[in-house]
Amino acid sequence: MSLRWPWSRSSSTDQLVVSWASGALAFVRVRPRKGGGFDLVAAGIAHQGEHGLDGLVDQLEAHDLRGLNAAVMLRPEQYQFLQIDAPAVAPEELRAAARYLIRDMVPTHLDDITLDVLRVGDGQQTGTRHLFVVATTNAVIQELMQLAQRMQWPVQVIDVQETAQRNLQSLGASGQATQSMASAALVLTPEHQAILTISANEELFYTRRFDLPDGFLSHAWGEVVDSEVSAIDAFTPVEEYVPDYAAPSPSVDLGVAPSPLTADDGLQRLVVEVQRSLDLWERTWSSKPLSGLRLYAGERSAELADKVGQQLGQTVGVLALGAMFAGWSDLAPATQAACMPLLGVCLRTEPRKL
Repeated sequence: MSLRWPWSRSSSTDQLVVSWASGALAFVRVRPRKGGGFDLVAAGIAHQGEHGLDGLVDQLEAHDLRGLNAAVMLRPEQYQFLQIDAPAVAPEELRAAARYLIRDMVPTHLDDITLDVLRVGDGQQTGTRHLFVVATTNAVIQELMQLAQRMQWPVQVIDVQETAQRNLQSLGASGQATQSMASAALVLTPEHQAILTISANEELFYTRRFDLPDGFLSHAWGEVVDSEVSAIDAFTPVEEYVPDYAAPSPSVDLGVAPSPLTADDGLQRLVVEVQRSLDLWERTWSSKPLSGLRLYAGERSAELADKVGQQLGQTVGVLALGAMFAGWSDLAPATQAACMPLLGVCLRTEPRKL
């Protein structure tokens, strides 16, 4: 997934990936290693604050980030991730056709959005083809480009979290599953949202978002019993979790309940909705059974994986980066949580065919 811009490359071999949303800029700077993998040169979070763009630029210059090749990852709140039936047009006409087909799915005028398209799956499935459509506002892109100009960043690509997450889970699944199997990944970040992706053969087949209650990652999760899960399950109608690909990308609010949430309610709802997504996958893609589910939740990844696994009745692993990014384990937990999705952009491979 990429939105390309005609900038020239700088001579540095370092790669910089940034995200900028809600006044906070997260960044990772990596250097490719001979034989594969990366050395983590720098990573951090900068806040725009009261000094505005000038203050943010000063912070980034202090980290020696000016003039690097850059990639941008949009955060989920900055775009819609839609799915549509693939129009019967030539490849070079897909974006124009997709723009027309999503006209009723976006809240702004079509002239005010920038979009890109990505094939659903690996192209081996039969039947109706589908496309993922990423749609963001021109205002979001313009703000990013303004910062890029100030920092003299040749922006090579603009990516999104779903495809960056696909890259990370594909790396972890390498050698663990055959091409006929799929892998699922669930990533929770401080932005109060979890993203579930299911990929096979290094391509994205399915994705879903879950809105989490405030403070979910700091809650003291207790034990979840079957009766409690059944009670939560009872007030979530089927139509809320079966994807409707003629509508904006589904995002289930796990913080809305008919009674006040306890510390465990968010976890119970998350388990139920993940289970429903996995069940839907098994019914829809029976030819590609899941090899497993791995998740990331910062410092609490292992704890959450254990609790979710208990309720799902299967082993849930941790989405670990291993030795691919040397120096990653030395970062503070808060920095890791904010920057982890950006690492998937470093793993992009070109070209990806529609």
